Amino acid sequence: MTREQSIAVLAASQYGVVTRAQLLGLGVSAAAVGRRLKSGRLRALYSGVYLVGPIEQDRALEMAAVLAGGPSARLSHVSALHLWNLLPIEAPRPIHVSVPANRGPSRSGIVFHRVDALADDECTVLKNIPVTTPARTLVDVAGMLGTRELELALATAEREGLLGAEELARLPDRYPRRRGMAALRRLLSQQTGSHFSESEAERRCRALLRMAGLPDPYTNVSVGPYRLDFFWPDEGVAIEVDGRAYHSSSPRFEGDRKKDNWLRVRGIEVVRLTWRQITRDGIATAVLVGQTLALARARRQTAAPPGLLGGAVPRGDSGSVYPNGGP
Repeated sequence: MTREQSIAVLAASQYGVVTRAQLLGLGVSAAAVGRRLKSGRLRALYSGVYLVGPIEQDRALEMAAVLAGGPSARLSHVSALHLWNLLPIEAPRPIHVSVPANRGPSRSGIVFHRVDALADDECTVLKNIPVTTPARTLVDVAGMLGTRELELALATAEREGLLGAEELARLPDRYPRRRGMAALRRLLSQQTGSHFSESEAERRCRALLRMAGLPDPYTNVSVGPYRLDFFWPDEGVAIEVDGRAYHSSSPRFEGDRKKDNWLRVRGIEVVRLTWRQITRDGIATAVLVGQTLALARARRQTAAPPGLLGGAVPRGDSGSVYPNGGP
């Protein structure tokens, strides 16, 4: 294999990214690295980390950030949360990476979290990127997320089989003094049954819908890149519940609007309900949901339904498949 072929193979395994040390190890001289940078054959992403060629692949920056952190670095915190798809969020910027405590300062575009050496069971590789495990990731973000987001991340991790109920239950004892562990303990103590699948606000909303005699919706349904709290596929109506401790930060606000717009153009109307609407204005809220379903049903009776995601099917928390026509 020629040197150029070796570089191409290495880059292909790392989303088009290589390090200076790797190039030198393949026999490329320091002067040749400089010439490649000057000619555009290499593009510096971070100091000593380069993109091979002009096209930046998805996840190239995440891989580059980990490589910039050194051999013990792991993608972590909200960046790991995104890679594991535990929350429907856009790739965070800057990128979060856990590195040994003696690592140097953070670089532009990267937040280095200096930690004690990660245990073997706290590290893994996902999509070819070194990353913290789901359990360690949840511990790291527990103090960064609102209660609503943390609930959803916990539910998704268990539902997708990324960690089990026993492992979840052990987290507070393993990391007793970590920031956010009190919130994690509270959520775990509220777990009912064998699955951590719904927040308190969602449970109360479900009870309200049943008390009002409204049709049972599907719950925790995946539609495209998003998860819906409640969904009526026949009517094309979804409910998103904002829990008691919901934080209306600017990124979350923008993310919700992006999600709503994405669903709207695919024929799905989103009704957002707050904790107060569910617990204090229950009658008015039930009437609102009932009217929304009735109007949506009437519209679909007079016009052919657009078809959910071009024929795709959503999946619920049980993993079963729901056809476009609903149950």
